[in-house]
Amino acid sequence: MKRLSRPGEGEVLLLTANRLLDGRIVWLGEGEHWRESIAEAKRFSYEEAGPALERALAAAAQKEVVAIYEVVAHDTQPPEPVTAREVIRAHGPSVHPDFSYDDALARTPAQEKERAQ
Repeated sequence: MKRLSRPGEGEVLLLTANRLLDGRIVWLGEGEHWRESIAEAKRFSYEEAGPALERALAAAAQKEVVAIYEVVAHDTQPPEPVTAREVIRAHGPSVHPDFSYDDALARTPAQEKERAQ
């Protein structure tokens, strides 16, 4: 296993992966369930992240996820990744606000239907 990133002051580690079913970025949450929103990601200290990552990697096939790794994030609500790459993964493409994950999750089915017309 590769060496984990060490979070700085006011930072935590999150675990992220890609879901096989649809390719969505997911975040390991409470109860070791994968969640679509970074707001639901479980925060790990450096010492906790290693064992959690090993468990996640061992259960990857059962949980239908791939490419599991840790992300350093600011310990805010919701956690905010430190790097630009992970900010884009967490919140969606940077090309247009309508394509962001946060915008898509906030729309109701009726709004989504109207938007598609």
